[in-house]
Amino acid sequence: MPTRPIRQLLADVDDTLVTSNKVLTDRAVCAVHKLYDAGVQFAVTSGRPPRGMSMIIEPLALATELAAFNGGLIVKPDMTVVDQRVIPTEVVAPVVALMESFGLSVWIYQGADWYVRDVKGPHVDRESWTVQFAPTLVPGFGGLEQGTVKVVGVSDDHQVVEAAAVAARAQFGEHVSAARSQPYYLDVTHPQANKGGVVKYWSAKLQISPEQIATIGLTPPLPP
Repeated sequence: MPTRPIRQLLADVDDTLVTSNKVLTDRAVCAVHKLYDAGVQFAVTSGRPPRGMSMIIEPLALATELAAFNGGLIVKPDMTVVDQRVIPTEVVAPVVALMESFGLSVWIYQGADWYVRDVKGPHVDRESWTVQFAPTLVPGFGGLEQGTVKVVGVSDDHQVVEAAAVAARAQFGEHVSAARSQPYYLDVTHPQANKGGVVKYWSAKLQISPEQIATIGLTPPLPP
């Protein structure tokens, strides 16, 4: 049987498209433009918020949708929302409460916005530098439950983060996905917000087989 041609390359962003120092190199830009010349579409997916990928749009001449939050939010390059998979409204406050019971600092992402209650909390400065925008400081998360795409619990006590992930999966079951994207991050999202789902999205949108989509850097989350 003849092999079907690759029609799209879907790439992760951090440590794949950009370096560990968050630099988009000239070599990477050149490689993407060579894909265009070869008739292969290029798209990206990331655990980042959509605004955290805006700096790669112009140099890569991206015309495809960006899959932020690992597919939880899909936006056009102008940040218009195309599709989203949000955490059930009634689950958001209990998720926050569970994270805080483990002593985690909590962040909430809603649409393109990032909310924190402590701008001096662990890893806020690092995340601001990575995504190139600052969070919005709020006194509390009340009123943000509807449309929440991701809740993040942060701590440099990695064992506590792991324990919180186990507890979240036990308490909320199939209502959410709870996994460590880094040893110090616990990400809680819609259960279908994952990079495999992004492949399915593009397969349906382009009306091609998933085997015609090459992927790079789409590693699974850290194990519990």
